[in-house]
Amino acid sequence: MRAPDPSGTSDKTPLARVVAYALPAIPLAALTLPLYILLPAFYSEAVGLSLAATGAALVAMRIFDAVNDPLIGLVADKWRTPFGRRRRLFALSLPVCALAAFMLFWPPVDAGPFYLAGWGMLLSLGYTAAVIPFFAWGAEMAGDYRSRSTITGWREGFTLTGTLIAIALPFTLGFDDASGFHGLALLGVAIAIALPALGAVTVFAVPEPHEHTREAVDWRVGLGHLRQNTPFLRLIAAFFVNGMANGIPATLFLFFVGDYLGAEALQGPLLFLYFACGVAGVPLATWASRRVGKHRAWALGMIAACIIFATVPLLSEGDIAAFAVICAATGLLVGFDLAIPPAMQADVIDVDTAASGEQRSGIYFAAWSLATKLSLALAVGLAFPLLDLFGFEAGAGPAQDPGALTALAVTYALVPVALKSGAIALMWNFPLDETRQSELRASIERD
Repeated sequence: MRAPDPSGTSDKTPLARVVAYALPAIPLAALTLPLYILLPAFYSEAVGLSLAATGAALVAMRIFDAVNDPLIGLVADKWRTPFGRRRRLFALSLPVCALAAFMLFWPPVDAGPFYLAGWGMLLSLGYTAAVIPFFAWGAEMAGDYRSRSTITGWREGFTLTGTLIAIALPFTLGFDDASGFHGLALLGVAIAIALPALGAVTVFAVPEPHEHTREAVDWRVGLGHLRQNTPFLRLIAAFFVNGMANGIPATLFLFFVGDYLGAEALQGPLLFLYFACGVAGVPLATWASRRVGKHRAWALGMIAACIIFATVPLLSEGDIAAFAVICAATGLLVGFDLAIPPAMQADVIDVDTAASGEQRSGIYFAAWSLATKLSLALAVGLAFPLLDLFGFEAGAGPAQDPGALTALAVTYALVPVALKSGAIALMWNFPLDETRQSELRASIERD
């Protein structure tokens, strides 16, 4: 069973095609940071919803979002049309995602919780329906171990670019007043224009990937193959643990800068510095993957991040320059976390394709998406109770109890170090290296 254009897969994918594929990552990434960080404060403060109503709407969005992943993954793999398996679903998702983002980021001044929940659910549906086939498409563009690092490197570089835009645009106009044209409205308009435009470039300039399916697999049998795919289970476990390790400092970043360092005015610039250095870290990660292999490069990146994070509790109020250096260094290393694991995911899918006979990238990236969301949720669930236990008060500044500030520093830096250590142990001797992946690929392409 083949997709319509076998030229979509190549071990020497032209760079122009890689760039054309990766471009929609910019507006897709610009959606995520506001959704998790800016939107709750905007609806509760500028729009005027109560915290309970805002929280209930966001919980409804998260529950709906969690249900979406496996269903969209199945549709992405099973829905075959003459236009293609990946292109069709991706193309249909773009107007849904663009409209929902526009409505959610520029609400009427009297918007209520049902407005937030309704448009939030539609955005969740559109975003998931875009991202899962988009990532599966990238995984299937090339079968070569190294080429996959190049493809994910470009995509994640654009992802970081979109994140920088999402940080910069809302603050240019501000978003503390829901009336008129504010900063979040500007971001919503930018996404509504850029997502369909850049998505169209991908849809029409990038051929549908070649499908290496020999026979369709029943979902129950397919689930058995997924459970038996030990490289995948090991990889997603490491990804989940490392996701929690990254999610904790992301959740506590504003508190650490404002309450521990006493530099609330520098929260935005330091966050921008972190992600800007992440853009530079992506090509470094791609280079390291080619030199020592993907799993070893990722492990080395996590080791370096642990060493740097271990110095954070040594900082004191006002140590801005030292923390800026830490932001720059760990930002550089976040490029490893973004660029390498998705390229490895494409490799572990080969294990399933060889065993099951069906190329099921969609369901694997659905599992990946669900693991990402759960790791972020658990990061918040772990960090906030810990800080509350030690009496930390958000917004109270450096004058509060020293024990609470120490708890903030330890939770911000040392808990992630402990979690990353577990991910390093899982990855250091990962069994699927370039030689083994090449053997798997040869077996798949013979059939």
